[in-house]
Amino acid sequence: MSHSIHTPHKHDHKHDHAHDHKHDHGHDHSHDHGPAKLTPVDNHGHAGSCCSGAAGPAVVTLSEAPTAGSRLSTFRIEAMDCPTEQTLIQNKLGKLAGVQQLEFNLINRILGVTHDLPSTAPIIDAIKSIGMQADPIEEGSPAAAPPAKKHWWPLAVSGVGALGAEVLHFTGVAPTWVIAMVALVSILSGGLTTYKKGWIALKNLNLNINALMSIAVTGAILIGQWPEAAMVMFLFTVAELIEAKSLDRARNAISGLMQMTPEQATVQQADGSWMEQEVKSIELGAIVRVKPGERIGLDGEVTAGQSTIDQAPITGESLPIEKAIGDKVFAGTINQAGSLEYKVTAAANNSTLARIIHAVEQAQGARAPTQRFVDSFSKVYTPAVFLFALGVAVIPPLFMAGVWFDWIYRALVLLVVACPCALVISTPVTIVSGLAAAARKGILIKGGVYLEGGYKLDYLALDKTGTITHGKPVQTDYLPLFPNLENSAPALAASLAGRSDHPVSLAIANAALDKNLTIHAVDNFEALAGRGVRGDINGQTYHLGNHRLVEDLGLCSPALEEKLFALEKQGKSVVLLLDKSGPLALFAVADTVKESSREAIEQLHDLGIKTLMLTGDNTHTAQAIATQVGIDQAQGDLLPTDKLQAIETLYGQGHRVGMVGDGINDAPALARAEIGFAMAAAGTDTAIETADVALMDDDLRKIPAFIRLSRQTSSILKQNIALALVIKAIYLAVTFMGMATMWMAVFADMGVSLLVVFNGLRLLRK
Repeated sequence: MSHSIHTPHKHDHKHDHAHDHKHDHGHDHSHDHGPAKLTPVDNHGHAGSCCSGAAGPAVVTLSEAPTAGSRLSTFRIEAMDCPTEQTLIQNKLGKLAGVQQLEFNLINRILGVTHDLPSTAPIIDAIKSIGMQADPIEEGSPAAAPPAKKHWWPLAVSGVGALGAEVLHFTGVAPTWVIAMVALVSILSGGLTTYKKGWIALKNLNLNINALMSIAVTGAILIGQWPEAAMVMFLFTVAELIEAKSLDRARNAISGLMQMTPEQATVQQADGSWMEQEVKSIELGAIVRVKPGERIGLDGEVTAGQSTIDQAPITGESLPIEKAIGDKVFAGTINQAGSLEYKVTAAANNSTLARIIHAVEQAQGARAPTQRFVDSFSKVYTPAVFLFALGVAVIPPLFMAGVWFDWIYRALVLLVVACPCALVISTPVTIVSGLAAAARKGILIKGGVYLEGGYKLDYLALDKTGTITHGKPVQTDYLPLFPNLENSAPALAASLAGRSDHPVSLAIANAALDKNLTIHAVDNFEALAGRGVRGDINGQTYHLGNHRLVEDLGLCSPALEEKLFALEKQGKSVVLLLDKSGPLALFAVADTVKESSREAIEQLHDLGIKTLMLTGDNTHTAQAIATQVGIDQAQGDLLPTDKLQAIETLYGQGHRVGMVGDGINDAPALARAEIGFAMAAAGTDTAIETADVALMDDDLRKIPAFIRLSRQTSSILKQNIALALVIKAIYLAVTFMGMATMWMAVFADMGVSLLVVFNGLRLLRK
């Protein structure tokens, strides 16, 4: 199997074809590979907490371009976990002279600042002025410790105060000023953070959920609705807390992968002794020992021992894999049976697992189509709702003889219920959950655009060698033409085949080795170009070659032709052993089909997806393999440009086409396809970095699994948008009828937000 696929798969071809072809089908590839270069970043000022934690590193280049004297400083900002904070930071630092570029990693709450300032103090002060704390992360030092655990008692005081104010108001046993004092204690206990964030947002002309909630609670106080103001603030704070905990689950689904690697490993020292050492300090080429039951700390190649390895964290394979000398092992996998020693081939920060995590984080930075729509929608929707609520408060009392109190109250309810928090938060949570669920299965998806778009595929084109088949020819048939030669012919053939490096000859030689046959010495060996080989064994001349060689020697016959045709029709390559009198035996060699391929094709058909095999092999072989696994159509004798043309033809017929391959000759077709799937990407740097979807092992069944996940993701995205819009529309109608209260509005708004979050997290279920 070739892993050379991806040197030029995307880098050489993707950029050539993407603009010409992929955009024709509604894709935006501006974020496909690597950090999203946004100039400027999406500046939506999302209303809603929107704490998706779902955007990967997004680079924002400011008016000043980075210079030779620039340096990069990194900060951990615990309060920066959603686009609202990103917008505030970008607007603030964008005005700071000397700051040239910002890189936001919301999932890890890390900000990178490229600048030429003499110190980082102005950056820290600027961030502090918008209510956040920036902790510098020095190079080589551990990341800042998590924030101290927050006390629960202020929330408890707020809840008791809100409930007390409601009871006192309902029973009428206390004067208004007492109710107001109890409510004020509640608001100050639970809502100071909201007020602080809201004031900062308003100063920066950003109408986020904190700003809207602060306006609504303040308005309720001004019209004398003290109990309701307290209850609204308490319920909002509780909902924010629940939402944050829920979103942490989606965030931890990715970052938790890194915890699969141990911190220590046993390393061989120069004097031959063994010593525990930190994984991150182990150098390339070091020899590491791993005992049964231990996790492997680094990528490497086995140098001693034999064992079975659980590779599920990397490839998603359900069964352990046998490992022996020369085999690859991956960081994060579990050694099960025996003791192994391996030579380190990749540093801790460049292991296959580290690259998977980095790729998924980067993928989250590329907004999916639904997310881009929602972002654009909320950008217009939020100020429109604010102006509408203002109109509701003012127009009926001024021009329709309405009661000021009633209409101001309804306007405040509108502010609470109409903000698009649920809409904005639903998409990134669903996408990150889908990406994490796929990574667990050994499917690396390089962007939300592919996760969301996979459900549209209705045709899948597949390469043959290494994709449907193992990519390694093996001997499948042996047919002696004389009974007395049944035992001796394989050894004679293997003796000649072993002197050749042709894949077909090697298959015959390996079959003999598996049976422990005695190999003879060969004299006067000669390779016959395009036909086979010749040599003397025990003083007698033998030939081993193809159909053409038999014809050239004048030793063919109708009976032999019939046997040859029967085998060739099955897609097999036939080799004959001959002496001077004629053919002695036939050997058939073929690239065998993976067991998983048949099941994968069945699953694709069950999903309503048609299949087409594209191969450079002859038409007979192509048709035979296609029939064997149940593929709908097969095309053989194809050059790379022919494969590309086949994809073009399917597009011309109105199909949405995916392409699966593992070789460099598949690159043009992979680049042209709606989604390019790379086979067996584990351990292959370029495949992980450049494929649209990388299958970490060579199991074709992961493609129907990806399509099912894509369909489920698409369905959940639509459900969430429908839920958010329908529930808000119903509650807006109730508000105009004068039947809604502010604390009920909080339930409606935050309730639907939590509903869409939990709905999105369903993708993480095993």
